[in-house]
Amino acid sequence: MSVPSSAPHHPRTFGASTTAAEVTEGVDLHGRRAVVTGAGSGIGAETARVLAAAGADVTLAVRDTAAGARVAERLAAELPPGSGKLTVGRLDLADRSTVAAFVAAWQGPLHILVNNAGVMALPRLSRTPDGQEWQFAVNHLGHFALATGLRPALAAAGGARVVSVSSIGHLFSPVVFDDLAYRFRPYDPWTSYGQSKTANTLFAVGAAERWADDGITANALMPGNIADTSLARHMDMDQVAAFVASGELALPPGKTVEQGAATSALLAASPTVEGVTGRYFEDCAEAGPVTERAGSVAGVAPYALDRENAARLWAVSEDLGRA
Repeated sequence: MSVPSSAPHHPRTFGASTTAAEVTEGVDLHGRRAVVTGAGSGIGAETARVLAAAGADVTLAVRDTAAGARVAERLAAELPPGSGKLTVGRLDLADRSTVAAFVAAWQGPLHILVNNAGVMALPRLSRTPDGQEWQFAVNHLGHFALATGLRPALAAAGGARVVSVSSIGHLFSPVVFDDLAYRFRPYDPWTSYGQSKTANTLFAVGAAERWADDGITANALMPGNIADTSLARHMDMDQVAAFVASGELALPPGKTVEQGAATSALLAASPTVEGVTGRYFEDCAEAGPVTERAGSVAGVAPYALDRENAARLWAVSEDLGRA
């Protein structure tokens, strides 16, 4: 089953300043069930909030369930009457056992999966217990195992949507298949982050190909430059400033958390993208291509949408999951 043509599906009334609540206004998600990873803060929490406000029963998949419960309680207090339920499930994407346990505990259909959690620019090379480089393992491999494990639940929903939160950071690196774990090349926080974010987009391309017959759509997105999140907690801000000054790193205009969650909400719930799959979005619209990183603050690299790359990554991810 091929991915639909690349004709743009640009919502006319949504853009960079649109909020997640504006995207979901008038959308009815009652009877739908959703999982949002990394929903304990930032755009993950806001995505969970607006999906629940639209009527979906939302599971906040988080590492720290006590903190997640506090967030769920706060969000529930903000929700209007008739909103969906908020529950919390433990999920540590660096720990295969918690991913397997989350999948095993899930019962019934799943209509929306938002792969939102992530880590960014760890300053030193770190590996998971099974030997994988930390950013690639958390941002891609953990989500890959979660999504493929939940595929039967997604297929049972009929018309399920998978949302993969990528980044303009994918322009820092393609997936380097010959050295995913930095065993031969020097570790670099930004190329590591870049290849993990490229992998997030390639996952959506691969899932769109493989899961179309199940009625599952999968898309990736760039949420925007959002300062008020925990994603940047590991970053060396002096290094970021030096990158910006040198022209090595260009930052898109800043967004609020509410604006940053808008494209996730669009792909998870909006009827304007019904049936759209295998694409990369930003500012609530499908992104255009970009041919080089220097100075780019928007767009998607061709290597991140390449079907051969997606197929190779899928095979490698399956192999690593069995190792």
